Amino acid sequence: MKTLLFLLVSFIALTATFSGLLMIGRPDGSSLNLPVSYLEPTPFKDFLVPGILLAVVVGGTNFLAVFSNMGRRANRYNWSLAGGIIITVWIIIQLLLLGAANWLHFIYLATGVAIILVSLQLKGKWLA
Repeated sequence: MKTLLFLLVSFIALTATFSGLLMIGRPDGSSLNLPVSYLEPTPFKDFLVPGILLAVVVGGTNFLAVFSNMGRRANRYNWSLAGGIIITVWIIIQLLLLGAANWLHFIYLATGVAIILVSLQLKGKWLA
């Protein structure tokens, strides 16, 4: 379970940070092949702010979880739980704002829920 948790938070940390940095570098979405029109139902005019939030909040929290798990710190499952909640909320907000979903939304939503469940199990807050 610990290895699974480490892999899941590492996946979110790396992909969220990398995608966020690509959005920051090219706010027009061209680096990820995302048209700016994708953001029409949202309050954003380009991908700069979403990129910053994705890299710093989603990626950053999950990187804290990765490093806490590597160092076997006492709060490692709390950081993992926070990272799982943040990616899950991020995806739910995206789905609500965009009104549409693609297969990546379901992958990330499932990963976030899995991180939450495994973190709770390892914290001893969930009885199987």
